[in-house]
Amino acid sequence: MRRGKAIGWILVLGLAAWALAGRGLANYDTLYALVWGRDLAHGQLPDYDVSLAPTPHPLATLAGAVLSLLGAGGAIGVTLVLAFVWLGALGWVTYRLGEAWVNRAAGVLAAAIVLTRRPVLDFGARAYVDLPYLVLVLGALLVETRRRRAGAPVLALLGVAGLIRPEAWLFSALYLAWLWRGGVRDPRLWALAAAAPALWAISDLVVTGDALHSLTGTRDTAQRLDRITGLDEVPVTVPRRLGEILREPVLFGAAGGGLLALAFLRRRVALGAVAGAVALLAFCVLAAAGLPILGRYLLAPATILAIFCGAGAFGWRELAKDHPWRRRWAWFGAATLAALVAFVPAQANRIGDLRDALRIQDGIQDDLHALTPRFPCLPATVPNHRPVPLLALWLDVDPDSIAVAQEARPRTGAYVVPSTARVARQYILDPRDVDPRIPPPPTGFRPVAANASWRLFARCE
Repeated sequence: MRRGKAIGWILVLGLAAWALAGRGLANYDTLYALVWGRDLAHGQLPDYDVSLAPTPHPLATLAGAVLSLLGAGGAIGVTLVLAFVWLGALGWVTYRLGEAWVNRAAGVLAAAIVLTRRPVLDFGARAYVDLPYLVLVLGALLVETRRRRAGAPVLALLGVAGLIRPEAWLFSALYLAWLWRGGVRDPRLWALAAAAPALWAISDLVVTGDALHSLTGTRDTAQRLDRITGLDEVPVTVPRRLGEILREPVLFGAAGGGLLALAFLRRRVALGAVAGAVALLAFCVLAAAGLPILGRYLLAPATILAIFCGAGAFGWRELAKDHPWRRRWAWFGAATLAALVAFVPAQANRIGDLRDALRIQDGIQDDLHALTPRFPCLPATVPNHRPVPLLALWLDVDPDSIAVAQEARPRTGAYVVPSTARVARQYILDPRDVDPRIPPPPTGFRPVAANASWRLFARCE
């Protein structure tokens, strides 16, 4: 009964997230996971060495292999449905943690905060793998909250998460150390914790011959795209990125709520405080390893801060009526709620901007899809790297069969360029793309077709 109720709430929250975002749009990394999964389903090793390839995540690639059985359109469609299911699961597990650490009202507020932050909705609607990773880690925290030193169930969830993002390995290692300190020394738990990094390394070794390919490849791509990296950037970048995710009222409520909860509800919220610190430590480890400092890597501490904001607003209800700090905390809670309400119009505008961005980019992708049956010959050449995995799926070809105009000038094949500067501006891989030029069609390519977003040229011999 409880499980069915949880599934129902996850679906309801997922539908609410879809209503807010308006639509989904698979991101570049996830589309490559579908391409590589298709290769696996066809009995071929994925090609991780294509230009500007994203980091391969073993579990995402395996999921892509299963989804590839539905065809390109079906795989992308189911991926987007699952994206909103994961958003719903994030809302549910956030509520459950807030309820367990503080009370039901704090959980409701924390879930509402998380699901109405534009970056969270954006990453979720674009089917980033960071959302299922986050849900699995928070799920492990929920299991540990309900039964301390639960052991295998926690490590199993972290192990699955560790096949999506490596930060879970640090959670597993520190959890093992805590179990050891508490007298739990089952060697099978160590094997369970080691499974994710071992499987990831084996996957890289089998596909590329280099067990550290994900690390070195991600670092090389970060340098090529001029991403912010390095431990020295963390003190400046982390507060700014957390502010971009949560905004000022939530940070205000989380700061006060965290202090008050640790002072008066320490045993109940200590696990959350430690988990937030570990998530920040993992972020620092990635930065020190030369990996990019991206806002979506901070979703875990941001979610925990949202729960502490819920504590700031409603934690006073857990104090005895004659407690000297109950009234003071209640006044702080009222101030937090007032600030959150005052910022509702700004949040609504941000969500409106997200809806517009997704609608425009979805329309541009639909226009590109509409042209693919008109390609008279291959290979295809596109303006930059962003459409490469999409066309690889739609045309059922390898990404190497699609050239990038910024890097090569083809002699034959199909050549696609944006119809307007607006499309070029709104449909790019990264605002800091190393080469923002859109080269015109080479001599000899003739117009074949056009629509509102794209023009198709071709030269077939």
